[in-house]
Amino acid sequence: MPALTSEQKQQVQSALAARRAELLAEIRAELGSSGHQSFSDLAGEVADAGDASVVDMLMDQDIATVQRQVEALTQVEKAQQRLNLDDFGACEECGTAIGLPRLLAMPQATRCIACQGQHEKMFAHESTPKL
Repeated sequence: MPALTSEQKQQVQSALAARRAELLAEIRAELGSSGHQSFSDLAGEVADAGDASVVDMLMDQDIATVQRQVEALTQVEKAQQRLNLDDFGACEECGTAIGLPRLLAMPQATRCIACQGQHEKMFAHESTPKL
């Protein structure tokens, strides 16, 4: 399996640290801004069922945003733990090199571009909400 050089691992570590700091700042900002918005702030003094519905939607969007950011943070932290493994930088599906440019752009990547594309096609139906 392909191994990254120590210099390449340092570059990926820097990218991971930067992404982690960015995500933590986004999470803090989102939690800070949502904490100051009460129902009456969002709906106004006279709230009706339509206003309540909109407020619920806005609050759900805030929660979903934070959940996505926390999931991304978890992926980054897992990548930081994997960084010192011998097979870091190898695709978890086919074993070929993920490639330094991809790892620098998306340091938490675990698949090469080809395998990630196949993975997304295979599981694309799961991201579609259904009633």
